[in-house]
Amino acid sequence: MSCCEGNSCCAGKSSHDLPLDTDQSSRSIEVKDAASSTIIEIDKVDGDDSSLSKFEITLSVSGMNCTGCLKKLERTLDSILEISNVKASLLLSQATFDLEETHILTKDNISQVIEKKTGFTCALIHHTGEELELILDPKATALGDEWPNGVVDITATGKRRVLVSYRPRTIGARDLLSDPFFQHTALAPPPMPPSVASGRANVRSSLYLTLISAILTIPVLVFSYSSLPDHEVLYGGISCGLATGVQIIIVGPFYDKAFKALFFSRMIEMDLLIVLSTTVAYVYSVVAYGFLVSGKPLSTGEFFETSTLLATLIMVGRTVAEYARYKAVESISMESLQNPSAIIIEEGGEEREIDARLLQYNDTFKVPPEMSVVTDGVIEEGVTEVDESMITGEATLIVKKPGMPVIAGSVNHTGTILVKLTRLPSENTIKTISTMVDEAKSSKPKIQDIADRVAGSFVPVILAITVLVFIVWVAVGHYIRHQSSATAAINAMTFAISTLIVSCPCAIGLAVPMVVLIAGGVGAKHGLILKSTETIEIGRKISHVIFDKTGTLTQGKLAVVEEECPSESLLALVLGLITDSKHPVSLAVASHLKGKGTKALPVENLESLPGKGIKGTWKASTVRAGNPYWLGVEKRPEVDRVLSKALTVFCITVDGALIAVFGLRDELRPDAIKTVNELRKRNIEISLISGDNLPVVQALATHLGIVPQNTRARCTPADKQIYVKSALETPNKVVLFCGDGTNDAVALAQASIGLHINEGTDVAQSAADAILMRPSLKGILTLIDLSRAFWRRVLFNFAWSFVYNLFAILLAAGAFPGKARIPPQYAGLGELVSVLPVIAVAVGLRWKKF
Repeated sequence: MSCCEGNSCCAGKSSHDLPLDTDQSSRSIEVKDAASSTIIEIDKVDGDDSSLSKFEITLSVSGMNCTGCLKKLERTLDSILEISNVKASLLLSQATFDLEETHILTKDNISQVIEKKTGFTCALIHHTGEELELILDPKATALGDEWPNGVVDITATGKRRVLVSYRPRTIGARDLLSDPFFQHTALAPPPMPPSVASGRANVRSSLYLTLISAILTIPVLVFSYSSLPDHEVLYGGISCGLATGVQIIIVGPFYDKAFKALFFSRMIEMDLLIVLSTTVAYVYSVVAYGFLVSGKPLSTGEFFETSTLLATLIMVGRTVAEYARYKAVESISMESLQNPSAIIIEEGGEEREIDARLLQYNDTFKVPPEMSVVTDGVIEEGVTEVDESMITGEATLIVKKPGMPVIAGSVNHTGTILVKLTRLPSENTIKTISTMVDEAKSSKPKIQDIADRVAGSFVPVILAITVLVFIVWVAVGHYIRHQSSATAAINAMTFAISTLIVSCPCAIGLAVPMVVLIAGGVGAKHGLILKSTETIEIGRKISHVIFDKTGTLTQGKLAVVEEECPSESLLALVLGLITDSKHPVSLAVASHLKGKGTKALPVENLESLPGKGIKGTWKASTVRAGNPYWLGVEKRPEVDRVLSKALTVFCITVDGALIAVFGLRDELRPDAIKTVNELRKRNIEISLISGDNLPVVQALATHLGIVPQNTRARCTPADKQIYVKSALETPNKVVLFCGDGTNDAVALAQASIGLHINEGTDVAQSAADAILMRPSLKGILTLIDLSRAFWRRVLFNFAWSFVYNLFAILLAAGAFPGKARIPPQYAGLGELVSVLPVIAVAVGLRWKKF
């Protein structure tokens, strides 16, 4: 299946009748229908190839298991002269770089070149204008005669699926679909983000191989360790066949990766040790089985269980690692904030609901009350109040009038508005913040790198020890025991094979991912979702916690704390006026009055005035409620007294006479003081930054005992990021930022650990490294304690791996006096001895109390 290529001048390019003859100036896409064998061909004539260009390439990379794989990818990319500005991410399963095209290396074959050098599966992520994935009608035999003007590229992505790249300023999405060229197509379902799709594919592939390996290994173990009738040749033959299957199907990919890493990247990594261990055990077993069949069995016999069990345990470790990383990426997706549909206003004034991907420039879309804004735009008609807490982080409504901008993801509250689109969903505020967050997340976890660094030094050392063991035992057999050269060599080989096999670092491979997986489940049980291994690694070292105010330390819910009303009977009138209002202040006051048992009086002709308040009539009197500046009562003593307390003020008048004043405050979370005090006991520095006014922030800081120099008010998202950066300038400082709004997203990504309160926005969730699913700040303490428990277990696992390998190698090499040794046929059991404590220690984390 080939791809259409060419320049931007797409108009006039034609599709010919079948069959299509191609030459040097044309390419075609063949989309085959399995049922009818129909071939749809799309031609695209190449433009002049007078110059080669420089492109920014983004690849989705599948098959990276650890930071060693990431280093191999980076080293491979750096070794290609035409590539520069390499940025690779293990978490996102992506690599971005600049490519200077040559006649040999182009953007069309670069993924195949990298695949050949690394063994990973690479797919090009297109960024040419806008893109739509379309499904072709099975009954169609051809697409249109001419490509619409503005189409940049058409690429086959699967059976009867094509990806259309186009310039949205030239042709809109709906105009493109309505063109005769695409009359036999339909819009495909929204695609999964590449990083999530890659992770899911890796997990599925790894799990599939693990199951196959286990199925092939279990009979071999039964033949080796069970008391069965004496049929050595038969059982050996079956074991040989099963072990061969494991070696080809399971270990085969390790051969490819190990040798590519060795020859292309000049790296000795864990894959090479796996290959050497399993291959030596397998080859020796095949040779031993051959001697058995010939009637001249070796003294040691074959041990196919070693290579098969070894491969199975390795795949278990790889699968656990893949699953942990996949769940971290999938846990919170940025796509959830983007509305999937939009209501557009057509030329005749008719309304039509469409897929948000079909929005185009010059569209006007409708936003009813209680619906989020689909994408960025400017209000053409209507007055409303919009909740932009996903940007401001504060629980206040902003008045929006014609000519004022609205942003994607903000929630419309009181009125219906018509909005003129200014940015498509692929370029709106949500997408911009998403890009910033991805860039901030380019930092790499270190703890997983330990296993690869150890393995990198481990392999040559073990190889040297194995050679040394072989030489020593040949010398012992020949010169001390006076054995023949062949006998001495065979005996020495058994010691060498045992040494090489027991050294395979399965425990090292499982040390981190197993504990990560269990820690992730324990965290979820306590309402803490961990999105990266780095978070659980460095959480124990947190030295500075920075809190956002609204929705983080406070509940984001207003509550009445001051009330002045000369007559209780007037409260019924107040409740009658505001009982149906959806404004947060009105809701808080109404809830307060209903809690006192107040019954509402009927108020008529209710009218909501955005940014001001609400008014109505009662017995020919005008009743108004809202902010004191609109009512003209801000200078009244009772109002001034409430204002001086840094409270939100809500006033009610009847025919201009002030009858009631309410002061509201956002309530602290119940565990805020206890959490802050506990952090202080642990000698952790505490800061408070907010976009709210200074008196409110200072009052809260004083209440919590936070020093003034660690308090900031009226902060923009950039101010918060700068503050976090300045905190990180101190050497060895680990800064945790806790927030809930999209205005916190950049700071969440900037901090060593970004912790998100789940009651906030999805944008902040995507930026965070960990998420508190319950509205409890105790999760911060849980994170710290869980990280400490995690780290202790990882250290134990590494220590156990070292101790095990040290004594197992010495025992296998015959270094102890007497007959103390590990025969080759039992060397495979040593892997269980090394792995079982690692698994047990990790699983024990499930019962630890936090």
